[in-house]
Amino acid sequence: MALRILHVGKFFPPYRGGMEVFLADLIHEQRRQGVDAHALVHGDPEPDDPAWLERVPVQFNLVYAPMAMGFRRALGRAIERIQPDVLHLHLPNNSALWALTLPIARRVPWVIHWHSDVVVSNIKWSVALAYMLYRPFEQALLERAQQVFATSPPYLEASNALRTWRSKCEIVPLGLNLETIPAPAPLQHGQGWRPDTRLRLLSIGRLTYYKGFETLIRAASAMPGVELLIAGEGELRASLEELIRQCTPEGRQASVRLVGSVSDEEKHALFAECDIFCLASRERTEAFGIVLLEAMLHGKPCLVTDLPGSGMPWVVAHSHAGLHVPFEDIDAWRSSIARLQHDTALRQRLGQSGYKALHRFFSIGPCERSVARHYRSLAPDTRPARARQDLLVVISTRNNEAEIAHLIRRVHALVEASVLVVDNRSTDATCHEAEQCGARVLRPLLAMTNWGSLQTGLRYAQTHGFQTVVTIDAEGRYEVEELPTLLAQRQQADMVVAYFAERNSLVRRIAWQWFRWLTGFGLRDFVSGFRLYNRQALEVASSTEATMLDYQDIGTLLLMRREELHIAEVELPLHTIKIDNTKIFKSWINAVRYAATSSLLSVAHSKSKKKSFKNIVKA
Repeated sequence: MALRILHVGKFFPPYRGGMEVFLADLIHEQRRQGVDAHALVHGDPEPDDPAWLERVPVQFNLVYAPMAMGFRRALGRAIERIQPDVLHLHLPNNSALWALTLPIARRVPWVIHWHSDVVVSNIKWSVALAYMLYRPFEQALLERAQQVFATSPPYLEASNALRTWRSKCEIVPLGLNLETIPAPAPLQHGQGWRPDTRLRLLSIGRLTYYKGFETLIRAASAMPGVELLIAGEGELRASLEELIRQCTPEGRQASVRLVGSVSDEEKHALFAECDIFCLASRERTEAFGIVLLEAMLHGKPCLVTDLPGSGMPWVVAHSHAGLHVPFEDIDAWRSSIARLQHDTALRQRLGQSGYKALHRFFSIGPCERSVARHYRSLAPDTRPARARQDLLVVISTRNNEAEIAHLIRRVHALVEASVLVVDNRSTDATCHEAEQCGARVLRPLLAMTNWGSLQTGLRYAQTHGFQTVVTIDAEGRYEVEELPTLLAQRQQADMVVAYFAERNSLVRRIAWQWFRWLTGFGLRDFVSGFRLYNRQALEVASSTEATMLDYQDIGTLLLMRREELHIAEVELPLHTIKIDNTKIFKSWINAVRYAATSSLLSVAHSKSKKKSFKNIVKA
């Protein structure tokens, strides 16, 4: 069975908000990847709600917090019904505190997605007072959680609430599901900008105290040819409308308009038609800004408040997608708007950079993979996935931008297979190219050896139920062409190793002759990375003992033999010349070190030399 997750969130679409958009995108991506994800949130049930979503009606709101009297009971029932492997709490969320009171909840591992601090507001004294009551329970949740996901480095650094728990915090930036973006709908009359507008500004968000719309209104109202539209509803609508009237000179048409709540289709139409997106938030309650990712999707430059400790300016700086403006500095906003108004090339450059960064760093895929990796570490005894008969091809990469696309396309052309790319900190476009070609990409945070990367892929295969796995060198253009021949030998042994005679230099032949005598294996190439594993071999290669090895060759072969598995070698032709990048043979020091350690390992296992090997010559 698949990993089961219960998300405890605040709201869920059609309720609009960055936290809600992200939760929906994450769950949809998890379910697409085979995770049995469920959600418990506030709100009235919708007629088309799926079975995995439960909404708990809200009786009233207290200082912006929804109060749902039935949430504790609903949470207990949901845990009992779903039997989750991990409880995923999204904070801030007052109803998540009920988990502290439920024994059934305390028996499940917790992770916390830290969307925002409850900021001790200088603007709203009621929020500061409410947080005094909320904070002890919040800290109790953090103490009980096994893992905390912060959304950006600056936010984690500045968060007082997380300071005590830094050791259990991981940076997992939010992501946007780029496959579910609705097509823009035509704007109704009066929703869009006037035809004579020279620069179209857009801002989106709830009309509330920390969004800083007052600063934007004062800045844009005095600029000729500039029109600002603000989409959203909230408790400040009346006061903002009054401010717009005050800032509009008598006899002139207002250059700022509140367009109210808009549908997703209308929102994306506004994004498509605007010139600049503005976010003038003035408190760290604005922690990340999912709406910035939506603006980047449409290739729009962003002007954001340079708010200390917020992830909002980090997103823009990391993406090179816009400019920072000192918060509540009206003159600085006017200056930045004017700069972009008169520099069309800069606008286009920032917009294009943001679009590229969104696809590379801030799509929902990388976020889901990071979260899933932590789930697995918390629930190692998860029930095994259903056996899959399809093939998985695992490719270990590091800066293989030039080869990876060709390699993946040839795999798909030659055989029916899924492709998994395990990236070892590439600094080029390797990952992007791989994803564009339809491969699943894993990006482990720690630097790994080539064997460590391949073993990560083998463990993924084991977790997801694959019965047959092939590993390929990322530079192995000559290897992939022989993939059907290697697969034809799958019934011959538990592990099949490819041998290319043209690769063996004199030094290699001498080394392999020594190890054949020492180990009893008849292999003619001990370091070939082109290998086929069945389910039994996969379990051995993914074991804890195999993790302690530096290389995939002699150590894994010895472990296979100890488990009485059969190993075969198939001779294949070398169609194209390949530069030998094997680290072992790059220097005499590496070669001697490898020979010494592998010889000691072989001697340690010398008592077991049962017949477990055969050669297969390609017809």
